[in-house]
Amino acid sequence: GNTDCYQPVERKLGITRRLLEVFLAHRNPVGILTKNALVLRDLGLLRELAAMNLVRVGMSVTSLDEDLRRRLEPRTVTAKTRLMTLEKLAEAGIPTFAMAAPIIPGLNSHEIPALVEALANAGVARVGHTIVRLNGPNGEIFRTWLSTHYPDRAQKIWHAIEQCHGGQVNDSRIGTRMGGEGPVAEQIHQLFTIAKRKHLAGRELPAYDFSHFRRRPDVPTLF
Repeated sequence: GNTDCYQPVERKLGITRRLLEVFLAHRNPVGILTKNALVLRDLGLLRELAAMNLVRVGMSVTSLDEDLRRRLEPRTVTAKTRLMTLEKLAEAGIPTFAMAAPIIPGLNSHEIPALVEALANAGVARVGHTIVRLNGPNGEIFRTWLSTHYPDRAQKIWHAIEQCHGGQVNDSRIGTRMGGEGPVAEQIHQLFTIAKRKHLAGRELPAYDFSHFRRRPDVPTLF
């Protein structure tokens, strides 16, 4: 998918659940990244997929600060609920990971050590991260949001983002657009490296097992 597959409307439509049923029927590997606890509704299907090493589930967690979370990601579940969701998935034998994204220098970057520790305690095997980039109209939208909610440090945060992307806030360069570059970006990466070495050493996601895949007998092949 190109967005969270557990949107609120999923409660009514059940599209993601039906997709998981198809993946299970064909033993097709699947990865999920969501911000919503609705994923627990499908725990039974996920457990069956996990038994064959065919699934991994991730949660996107941006901040442990509830005030920041409400301002940055309104209408999403709390960080506490996301951590609880990861715990329940891990307890059920589902391989889990997390994405700390986006990291915004001067806004949530100081949370990196605590964030990685909390995610490790929730049972994840891996934590990834990206640095914010503001392509197209997102730049002005975010700048207005920043000035509205954090006027005292808006300029400092804005310039820190620019330092991560060669003097601009937008970045479409393959290889640097997600991680940035320069001293500010490097400091963020080092914080993650140190935190993961401390809290996630020895953990890894199990490899997918493609040997289980099965094709419907009524579907012809191309060759």
